[in-house]
Amino acid sequence: MLKIKLAVIYYSATGTNYQLAQWAAESAEKAGAEVKLLKVQELVPEDKIAANPAMKALAEKTKDIPVATPDDIVEADAIIFSSPTRYGNIASQMKQFIDTTGGVWGKGLTVNKVVSAMSSAQNPHGGQEATILALYTSMYHWGAIVAAPGYTDPVTFGAGGNPYGTSVSVDGDGKMIEEQGRIRDAVFHQAKRTVEVAGWVQAGKSKTANSQN
Repeated sequence: MLKIKLAVIYYSATGTNYQLAQWAAESAEKAGAEVKLLKVQELVPEDKIAANPAMKALAEKTKDIPVATPDDIVEADAIIFSSPTRYGNIASQMKQFIDTTGGVWGKGLTVNKVVSAMSSAQNPHGGQEATILALYTSMYHWGAIVAAPGYTDPVTFGAGGNPYGTSVSVDGDGKMIEEQGRIRDAVFHQAKRTVEVAGWVQAGKSKTANSQN
């Protein structure tokens, strides 16, 4: 059985998407994948981070997590992204990272990567779905295969019912409003499904290659 290489790539200002990414990585490892947990490059000036207790605490907590590079995309069979909402779109930090993948995209090295995405916003109608769909638009340009959770498991309903990817609302203190156990279950299912779909793709590619030999 092929071992799927999965990159979980996130941007998190105060911790929500970091937590979603951790859950996704944990689930994927349990599903048998080889997992890399990666963050994108922070663009907020250091003095601004130092002045924000929540951002400062998260920066210290995650200082040893590697920063994602285009090479990580090339190496991965599948990628799970997690980004907060910024005006109904992905955070600029995540967008900047995706923009750096032009070189590998131009060589066709993003084709058939299996991708899925998660998000957060301050309220249920604050752009959660739009953010995930905006990220998927870039993935169509990659030639990637989107593995959305859809309604493939009842846990999706328990976490708010977003079929495009797990999303969560946060309060003014940056804490999840929804029950964390339900969000975790939805993330676990989404990550497991992503690994499963990637396995089908890799098995199909292997079968095709063998038939041509």
